[in-house]
Formats: sequence, structure tokens, C-alpha cells
Amino acid sequence: MQDLAGPGMSRKTLIFNGIFLFWVLLFGILFASTSVTSCPASCHCIDKNGLTVVQCMSCNLETIPPDLPRDTVVLLLAANHITHIPNHAFRELHYLQELDLSYNDIETVDVGAFQGVSNSLLLLDLSNNHIQSVPKEAFARLRAKISLSNNPWHCECTLQEVLRELHLDPETVNEVICHTAVQEEYAGKPVIQVLDSGINFCNFHHKTTDVAMFVTMFGWFTMVIAYVIYYVRHNQEDARRHLEYLKSLPSNSQISKDFDTISTVL
Repeated sequence: MQDLAGPGMSRKTLIFNGIFLFWVLLFGILFASTSVTSCPASCHCIDKNGLTVVQCMSCNLETIPPDLPRDTVVLLLAANHITHIPNHAFRELHYLQELDLSYNDIETVDVGAFQGVSNSLLLLDLSNNHIQSVPKEAFARLRAKISLSNNPWHCECTLQEVLRELHLDPETVNEVICHTAVQEEYAGKPVIQVLDSGINFCNFHHKTTDVAMFVTMFGWFTMVIAYVIYYVRHNQEDARRHLEYLKSLPSNSQISKDFDTISTVL
């Protein structure tokens, strides 16, 4: 009986193990296919110790993919045609540590563009784009090392306040150049070099504002004076016309008195 039971049990064990392996392989295939479909179209996703590296370089993207895996730790979007970073673009990427947006056509960055990744992000590359200015709050609370080199920056008060709060990449900090500036003499110079020399762009901002207010007030004052002059001259013309009318009337004592009175007033 034992000899007969032994082979039977072995066959059952083999069948059970075969079925188990079949389901393991099936679930593995399903899981793998799910992982592949979660990767944005035209991008390549690589698993790295349970986290995802998303490579979308040179994919002719015009916008940031909306269907990025939530476990993305590195996102490479360099060399595309992205022009705008909208609010909450990376809000769901709580593990994101490195973000490369270099060599795009970025012109605008919204105030809340990096909300949700301020605590996790370690590296941010925005070099070689078309950014002239950014809102003061765009990089709020970011701890990442940031590269802003080779953008056509307009050097003024807002940019000065933004740079004061950032941890700029020391290797590229001298490549953050004033393409234009509130004072033309600083165009073409590194922003940090200008600021280190003691220049305060915010002082120029206040002076410009004061001049604009003075010009506006002077304009309003001139308009008021012009209106008063016009009003006086218009009334003089009415008075003269009234005198001419009185002269054309038949002469009598009352008209003479009115005429004398008006003449005396004028």
C-alpha cells in the first residue's frame, strides 16, 4: 500500500506544483504588462530597486506627460519642445528626486509648478531654455540644487529675490547671465557677479515706480489745468456773444444798464 501511495502522492504533488507555477507566471505576466502600460507613451521606464526611472529625452514632447508613474524617482525630459510648466505638474510624484528639463523651449513657469515635490526633489535642471523671469513663489521651499544657466534672464527685483532663496548649482552659477536688465549696463554680465558688486535691482524698481507715479500725477495735473483754462475761455466767449446780442437789441435805459454792468464785470 505504501508503495502504491508513494507514487500517487508524488504525482499529485507534481500536479499541484505545476498549477502553482502556472498561476505565478500568469500573475507575473499581468503585473509586467501593467507596469509597461503605466509608462507614458514614447517614454522608457526602468525599475530601480522598486522605484521607477522615466526616460523621455528627445521624444518631441510639447507638454509634460500627465500619466507618469507615481513611484518615479528620476524623470528625464531633456531635449524636447516643452514651453510651459503648469501648476501641480508633478504633484503626485512624492518620490521624485531628480528632474531634468534642460534643452527645452520653456518660457513660463507657474507659481505652483513644483508643489508636491519640494521635500523630495534633490536636483532640478532648467538650463538652456527661454526663461526670462519666474514668479517669486515658483521655487518656494525647494531644497534641490538648481541649474538655471543659459536662459535669457531679465535682471530686475523679482529675479534678485528669487535667486536669494535658491541653492544654485555652483558649477553653473556663473552661466546665469543678464540677457537684459533694468539698467542696460548690466546686460551680458553674470547675475551673481552683479549682485556681489553691491547692486540692488530692487532700488531701481522703486526709483522707476516713483518716476512713473510722478509722471502720472503731472499728467493729471496738466489735464486739470487745461480743463480750467478751456472752461474760462468758453465762458468768456459766451459772455461776448451775450454782449453782442444785447447790442443788437433796441436801445433803452434798462439795456444800457445791463450793458454797462456786463462791461464792468468783463
